[in-house]
Amino acid sequence: MSTRRPHSHTARPTHPEDRGLAAVARVRAVRETDSRIGLTQVLAEEAAVTSRLTALQDQLTAAPVADLATPGDLIAYRTALTHLGALIQETRGDAETAAVVSAEARARWISDRARLAAVEHLLEQRATRRRTEAGRKADREADDLAAQRWSRSHGGVA
Repeated sequence: MSTRRPHSHTARPTHPEDRGLAAVARVRAVRETDSRIGLTQVLAEEAAVTSRLTALQDQLTAAPVADLATPGDLIAYRTALTHLGALIQETRGDAETAAVVSAEARARWISDRARLAAVEHLLEQRATRRRTEAGRKADREADDLAAQRWSRSHGGVA
């Protein structure tokens, strides 16, 4: 996952024409944050289940093959291993479910992040367009002032 970055719509005041789009950006930012938090929780749960599965498998692998004295001991040992095997199967199912949930949570977060980025990009494009237009307007005004000064200094001849 990426590191958290400040959203561009919160870094500067909103232009009056962008109030609606800024509201959409705020909603999308909340959704992205929620899905990122959800993904973090799901990944932690998946890691816990995987760790439990590994521990159970290690326990089965490390189970001693001992000389058992009585048939009762053999039955108790077999019952314990059967129970351990059932726990491993159940935990494998939990791990598979956790992997599916993690994949879905990751897809949701990626989608929410992309939607937020799209709205932020639109806001930035609008701001850039306004800055460009303001620069052009300032250049036109400067040209007009220069032309007026030149005209005054040359006796009104154009």
